[in-house]
This record gives sequence, structure tokens and C-alpha cells, in this order.
Amino acid sequence: MEEVKIIKSEYITSAVSRKTCPEEFLPEIVFVGRSNVGKSSLINSLTNRKSLARISGTPGKTQTINFFRIELKISDERRAFYLVDLPGYGYAKTSKTNRRIWAKFIDEYLSSRRDIKFVCQLIDMRHPPQESDLKSFESLLEKNLPVLIVATKLDKIGKTERQKHLDTIKNTLNIDAESILPYSSIKNEGRSELLDVIINSLIK
Repeated sequence: MEEVKIIKSEYITSAVSRKTCPEEFLPEIVFVGRSNVGKSSLINSLTNRKSLARISGTPGKTQTINFFRIELKISDERRAFYLVDLPGYGYAKTSKTNRRIWAKFIDEYLSSRRDIKFVCQLIDMRHPPQESDLKSFESLLEKNLPVLIVATKLDKIGKTERQKHLDTIKNTLNIDAESILPYSSIKNEGRSELLDVIINSLIK
């Protein structure tokens, strides 16, 4: 694959309903995962920006659908897309009312957007997929959305143990090994591979 360069990345807006999503029509790559799984860190790693997405030590901090406009350069060609950061799921201390509100507008977004290319579901590879991970994964499949599992915090696991953890994710979700991409936001491991997947989705 040709070398891919991100030449521009910017925060566009935070939406709480379909009506407040951006009007510009662009392909969308969606990030979803449990609270504190490392979505903001991965976005910053992928775009090579230290603080494009705000990182918080408080789980459940993201309460809106955040849109980032990313522009890539492949050889002499430019392509743009939205990177869409959904609120984290599975945080018990969030009120039931808030969880219902989030679930409603997340479901509305996933069911209605015109050009979602695929969804990156982030799972902390140090732990087996949780019940909320399974429910989210099943919901995405029911919506016929392509899903790439991004196994985060790769650097937290010794190299000899990594395959065992990846196998646990693969067997729990009943997916192929090719559907899992290990990623370390600290060391940028997996970054070029994820960019390749994004490019392939944009040129189809």
C-alpha cells in the first residue's frame, strides 16, 4: 500500500441527536468501546496529535457523539472522512437515565447515518470481553455494520502472553483472528495497520 499521511485533523462538533450531526456528507469511521478503554488515546495516536481528543481519568466523561474531520494524502490524492467517537458504555456509576439517553441517540446514529464504512470496537486486551462488549458487538452485527475489533493497551502485556489474550477475544466473540487488530497508543503499534484498513474502506 502507498504511504499514507494524515495532513489535517480537526474537531468539528459534538452531537446529541441525529439533527445535530454534521451536514457535510463524508465517509464515517466509528469508534466505540467501554468507558476508559482508551478511545481518546487511540484517536490521538492515529492522528499523531497529542490532544485532538481529550483524555480524562473519569470514566464516562464523553457524553456526546464527537466528530473529527480527518484528511489523508495517498500519493497525490486526498481523501477526507469523519472519525466518530461514541460515548463509552458499561460504566455502572452513570445514572440509569443518562445510560438510556445515551443508548437511544447512539442507536439512532448507528441506524440512520448514510455512510458508516466500519466500526472499530475497542476492547482492553488485558481482560476477556465483558457482557457489555458482547451486547455492543451483537448490536452492531444486527445492524449489518462491519466491525473491526481493536485490542487496546497492547503494551501492557508481555510479548509471550499476547497471543493468549488475543485468542480469548477471538473465541469469546467467535470471530476470525483477522478481525482483531492489536494496538498500543503509547508505542503506536498497530497504527499503520489501522490506517491501511481505513484507506481500504474509503477506496471501495
